[in-house]
Amino acid sequence: MGGRTMEWAARANHLGGLPRKLVITAVGTFAKVVANLLNTTTVHNGDTLIRLVRSRPPGVPLLTVSNHMSTLDDPVIIVILFPDRCVICWSGKCIPITRGGGIYQEHMNEALDRLTNGAWLHTFPEGKVCQEDAPIRRLKWGTASLIARAPVTPIVLPIIHHGFEKVMPENYAFGRRPPVPLWNQEIKIVVGEPMEFNLPELREMALSQSRDSSFSSGQWPRNILGGLDEAEQKCLYMTISDQIRTTLENLRNFSKSYAKAEQ
Repeated sequence: MGGRTMEWAARANHLGGLPRKLVITAVGTFAKVVANLLNTTTVHNGDTLIRLVRSRPPGVPLLTVSNHMSTLDDPVIIVILFPDRCVICWSGKCIPITRGGGIYQEHMNEALDRLTNGAWLHTFPEGKVCQEDAPIRRLKWGTASLIARAPVTPIVLPIIHHGFEKVMPENYAFGRRPPVPLWNQEIKIVVGEPMEFNLPELREMALSQSRDSSFSSGQWPRNILGGLDEAEQKCLYMTISDQIRTTLENLRNFSKSYAKAEQ
């Protein structure tokens, strides 16, 4: 993991840092306009995220997880919660995950490096945009694998939001997105409370569950997670993912009740 030399525009030293600076300026300005000028936003419990970003214990990573309503989710949420430092938190720092590349792909290892360094990482565990008003879908296992593999178990903070699907609808006209974000919409963001994962206990559960499963294909590495085989790894990731999905769904239901109470 320490010898990778991946070159992409988010790196500070790529082409002298010019692409990253351009991205920072353009995306930061654009997101501020969408969040603060074109639309109305409401945030519940945002102080919890701000506190964990700024003053969590040294060396402890922060992993935020949320539903994925549009391509605007990530930059605009950061602008809303951190208007004075949006370009530091987000712009030019996305890690491009290869769809279908598996949870042990190179880019996932780079995400793991961020957690290993005690940084803040945000993921969309659903794996793709979903604009339906429906329960949280089955989660991809990538986020769970990061939690299980991190040397220090990250603080996991769930976030639910609504409204971005109206600002940037996927099927606006002829099955396409609008050329620019829409305006006069309401964006609501609800930050939950930190989740706790007892990984030794979850590993024991995975060992027990895997005895009755047929998950193994013989293609997963065994030199991670204390030597767990493929079936055991999959059971562990499934258990962690189910806990995250349940928490996000409970937060989604709370956010709907919270929105009705404000009307």
